[in-house]
Amino acid sequence: MKTAEKILKNKKSIKTELDTRMPKAKSDALWDKAKQRLDGILNQYAEIPKGQHLHTDNYIFPAAAIYLTLKEAMDEKEAYAVIENAAIRNSAPVGKKLAKLMKLPGMKSLFIRVWDPMTRKMFGPDNGFKNVFYPKKKGEFRMDVTSCPYCRYFTELGCPELTKIFCANDDRCYGNLPGLEFKRTGTLGTGADRCDFYMRKL
Repeated sequence: MKTAEKILKNKKSIKTELDTRMPKAKSDALWDKAKQRLDGILNQYAEIPKGQHLHTDNYIFPAAAIYLTLKEAMDEKEAYAVIENAAIRNSAPVGKKLAKLMKLPGMKSLFIRVWDPMTRKMFGPDNGFKNVFYPKKKGEFRMDVTSCPYCRYFTELGCPELTKIFCANDDRCYGNLPGLEFKRTGTLGTGADRCDFYMRKL
C-alpha cells in the first residue's frame, strides 16, 4: 500500500491550484493536514481488495482527504473548485493527445476494439465496479456501470459531490475525438441509476 506522502507527491496539480489561492505557508500547512487525514483514510480502508487500490489510492482517497481538509479552511465552493480545476488541468490534455492519435490511419477502429479489454481490466469487478457489457458490434462499444467505487467511497467519506468531477473526466477525455462519438445519458454521481458508456466510429 502506498503511503500518504508518496501519493500526495503525485498530486502536484492540486497543490499548484491551491497555491494560487493563498500564501504558500498556509497552503503548505493545509497540505500537511491533508496528508495526515489521508493516512487515516488509508488505515481505515487497509483491508479493501487489492484491485480497488488502483482507483482509491491514486484518485479517490487523496481527493477526499484534500477536499475535506480545505473545507475546514475555505468556502465549500472554493474547495470544490480546487479539486475540479486540477482535474480539468489533468484530463483536458489527455483528450487533446487522443484527438491527435485518432487522426492516424486505423486508429479509430483500434481504439474501439481496445476499449472492451481495457475496461474489463481497469473498471471491472476486481476494481470494485459492477458492469453490464453489451454484445459486441463492429465499430462500437457499449457498457453500463451499475456500481462504482468512486460513488461508494466518496459517499462513505462524506463528500459524494466529488464523484461528479471524475464522471466529467470521461467527457473531457473522450467527448471530442474526431471520427468518434461518445454518448452518455447519466452517471451514478449525478443521480442516475447507472453510468452508460457508448462509443462508436462515425
